[in-house]
Amino acid sequence: MVGSAIVRKLNRSGYNNIIVRTSKELDLRNQNEVNDFFQAEKPDHVFLAAAKVGGIVANNTYRADFLYENLMIQSNVIKAAHDNDVQKLMFLGSSCIYPKMCPQPIKEEYLLTGPLEITNEPYAIAKIAGLKMCETFRSQYGSKFISVMPTNLYGPNDNYDLNNSHVLPALIRKFYEAVKQNHPTVEIWGSGKPMREFLHVDDLADACFFLMMNYDGTEALNIGTGTDLSILDLAHLIKKISAYSGELVFDSTKPDGTPRKLLDVGKLHQLGWKHSISLEEGIKMVWDEVSHDDSVFSVS
Repeated sequence: MVGSAIVRKLNRSGYNNIIVRTSKELDLRNQNEVNDFFQAEKPDHVFLAAAKVGGIVANNTYRADFLYENLMIQSNVIKAAHDNDVQKLMFLGSSCIYPKMCPQPIKEEYLLTGPLEITNEPYAIAKIAGLKMCETFRSQYGSKFISVMPTNLYGPNDNYDLNNSHVLPALIRKFYEAVKQNHPTVEIWGSGKPMREFLHVDDLADACFFLMMNYDGTEALNIGTGTDLSILDLAHLIKKISAYSGELVFDSTKPDGTPRKLLDVGKLHQLGWKHSISLEEGIKMVWDEVSHDDSVFSVS
């Protein structure tokens, strides 16, 4: 989702010398493959968006896989970028790297000030390690490696698997199936109380391009909207957009995760970038997309 959005942004900005590989073409977990790729292609700039990602259940179920595979992906790419004199690399972390009970909104300096949310601890530890790799390669070697921490994302090429996806695409799929099959209820995991911030992936791509061109600081930066809403309010928003007439049912046996996760984006705003796609507008865009082509998920 993120990589394709960055490619779209680069194409719109007039770049036609973009080097991309799918995971089937290049296994970033394999050090030899990564080294061969960098030696052959010699990229000037690298957006490191590749990762093994998933929602709260996937993160908590495949803990070893999330830790190992993300460590391998980012370690191989960052080291190869250094060895092959990449001019600038951007590492995309995640807002889940912050402590579970952070003061809100979350400032960049709150990193490593408290325990992580246990359900996504392995993924968060891997992402923190990637951020620190960029930081230490910069301090030791002078490498122009920067890091960003995006908030929760949604948009084209999202993952709609009900067991492994994030909350917004999962809700999109649930409401779509409920509308299409006239289900009387839509089940929502957890209590509905947690607060979450959402950023359209095209806005993220725009921010990443802006920072690649204009930022060379040592500090990792948050990327988000600076606004949030409860899962309950999110569900009602999707219900309105989808024109669903049934009832919402909350499954309290499912975990809520972090109570609130709102990023402080003041530093990004000071640099001159703000998001342009409102949440309601963005969800409407996604709803229109899946309504015209539901091949992104199979309706059972």
